[in-house]
Amino acid sequence: METYTIKTDSAEETNQLSFKLGTLVQPGDVLTLEGDLGAGKTTFTQGLAKGLGVKRNVNSPTFTIMKEYNGRLPLYHMDVYRLENSDEDLGFDEYIYGEGVCVVEWAQFIGEYLPDDRLAIVIRHKGDTAREIELQPVGERYIKLCKELLS
Repeated sequence: METYTIKTDSAEETNQLSFKLGTLVQPGDVLTLEGDLGAGKTTFTQGLAKGLGVKRNVNSPTFTIMKEYNGRLPLYHMDVYRLENSDEDLGFDEYIYGEGVCVVEWAQFIGEYLPDDRLAIVIRHKGDTAREIELQPVGERYIKLCKELLS
């Protein structure tokens, strides 16, 4: 699997990268976000939302599991951390295979619901504000998306 690694030195740089990604995503795109607590998953999603034209404030859906935002495309932001060891079907298919863009934090907990083709994003701390963002595209659509993002 081909991966792309980007280093950012501030939340603003991370936001700029995800903003650009937000301008490039298409209906049905699925992005998974992994990273330790405080790594910048929500910051990344906020930039993505701005790139999609979302006007509302975006925050973590930790206690609600899923939040929906309207922009150029619908943004479905899921935090499925609380679903670890759960067999409950919460109707993910209508979002994951819908007409919007789906961002899933802690995606390993609902792996069986996710499509094979997707863009996995891993964010790692590299200092107080520095981050390493690893893009792991699976499928031609996402390889092309990464190349466009980094051009």
